Amino acid sequence: MRRQNALLILCCAAFAAIAGTAHAQDYPTRSVTVVVPFPAGGPSDVVARIVAEHMSRTLGQQLVIENVGGAGGTIGSGRVAAAAPDGYTLLAGSMGSHVAAPVLTPNIKYGVGDFAPIGPTAHSPAVIVARRDFPAKDLREFIEFAKNNPAALKQAHGGVGASSHMACVLFNTSAGLKPTQVAYRGTGPAMNDLVGGHVDTFCEQSVSVVQQVSGGAIKAYAVSADTRLASLPNVPTAKEAGIDYRMSIWAGIFAPKGTPQPIVQKLADALDKALDDKSVIERLNKLGGSVPAKAERRPAAFETYVKAEAARWAPILKAANTGN
Repeated sequence: MRRQNALLILCCAAFAAIAGTAHAQDYPTRSVTVVVPFPAGGPSDVVARIVAEHMSRTLGQQLVIENVGGAGGTIGSGRVAAAAPDGYTLLAGSMGSHVAAPVLTPNIKYGVGDFAPIGPTAHSPAVIVARRDFPAKDLREFIEFAKNNPAALKQAHGGVGASSHMACVLFNTSAGLKPTQVAYRGTGPAMNDLVGGHVDTFCEQSVSVVQQVSGGAIKAYAVSADTRLASLPNVPTAKEAGIDYRMSIWAGIFAPKGTPQPIVQKLADALDKALDDKSVIERLNKLGGSVPAKAERRPAAFETYVKAEAARWAPILKAANTGN
């Protein structure tokens, strides 16, 4: 009897594997929804659209972007975590949704383990920016003003747990600042208010600010990279400007936990192909971003990276305890 049960289990497992492989060969047979857990216009949205456009051609079906903003990205992320693991609902996640939100958001309805990592999509440094008429001429004067006027300085971010919030947390900690923080539903609305002069400053990914800085809509004081950005050659690194502030913000694609491995791999292969495309690389570079290294793109490698980032940032975020 035990031998018969063992054979039955093996047969079921083999059938499931064969069925999963066959399903992956047909996949996708219809459009795939990619949930961006922030409003349109933010860095997660911009990067997701660039990558999804190329992946759609490879997969032969449209990857449709759906913006589900709010609560620092946790509403959209939670929706994907609860979706059917069939490869037709994906998440354009980030270090905000997968590293900060689990630490900073009370009663969050998902965990990092509720997702199957597909692969990273981009890296980009943070840029310290301010409204175009802000009086400080360089980062030293900016920090001096912020220390002398903490209540008057309004610092925007894309919601508690968003990547821009993490960038602000690290910058404030590094510089010893305690500005008045203003939380938005996403970086798009925050940027609109910065351009309009309704807030004073923002710590945001380069992919969101390069065009605004180049066009003169806002001013930039420093980037968190080790070297200056080709897209912002006149903006010094934070180290050049006199502060130890280094940060690389990443984004990636995730599927719900339980998505068949053959489908995960098919998506990863399509993403890898997109990140090798010259036009994708050029578009990201123009925005101050960069594609992840080849070895970082495998689902297993990305999963290890996300777990390491969560472990590294947890004590920083808990110590900051910045609230809204």
